[in-house]
Amino acid sequence: MRSGFGTVLGLTLLAGCLTVESARAEDTAPPCDVPAYLLTSESSLPKVAAAIKSRQPLNVLVVGSRSSTIASSESSAYPARLRAILKERFPAVPIDLSVELQTSKTAEEVAATLVKLVEAKRPTLVVWQTGTVDAIRSIDPDDFRSALDEGVTALQNAGTDVILINLQYSPRTETMTSAPPYLDNIRVVAQQHDVPLFDRFTIMRHWNDAGDFDLFSTTHGVELAKRVHACLGRALSKFVIDAARLDPAQQN
Repeated sequence: MRSGFGTVLGLTLLAGCLTVESARAEDTAPPCDVPAYLLTSESSLPKVAAAIKSRQPLNVLVVGSRSSTIASSESSAYPARLRAILKERFPAVPIDLSVELQTSKTAEEVAATLVKLVEAKRPTLVVWQTGTVDAIRSIDPDDFRSALDEGVTALQNAGTDVILINLQYSPRTETMTSAPPYLDNIRVVAQQHDVPLFDRFTIMRHWNDAGDFDLFSTTHGVELAKRVHACLGRALSKFVIDAARLDPAQQN
């Protein structure tokens, strides 16, 4: 049992080394298209929309695991790609993005820190990436849902928009962790609180099934990981813009 946990943890930490791709590499990368329904949400981001429409500062806080950043180069991770695209799309809007690593922490442990984080960072939008650690540790799904519910409630009471991001998809770890209960609970909490859910799991599974990426293979190593992270950053930027419900004229 301990060996299985170590294997999954090792794969998770390896996923944490994902980095965005250089411009040259992106030119030759697969298109990593995402079905439109995965980049739209019935829930909206009113505070993000208000900031962009009034050209006020848009402050984004990404709260997540090691896969949210690169220890030696924060500019290489998907949040940096998100920030770059938002700055390109909204050049008149001051945009700041910070990443708060919650390495190896469960949703319950992260939820306990959110109020202080919001007080310190004053974000317009919190992007909460969650579920992986809970799945690895086999946290009771009901306890996971309760922690997620408390965390989102705290964020909304603090006056920030929220996006939830679920687990990464990995065909290599499907037999080692039971993702469905955590995926289902993230979706339930997102619906109950009317917050957008960026379905990273389904998006990455689509790329794998479509042949854009072979997420089972380890032969391409870091280069494959770089392209996946770059694609996630692009997809997330489209998701944020859609959820903000902005007219085309406001996207320039």
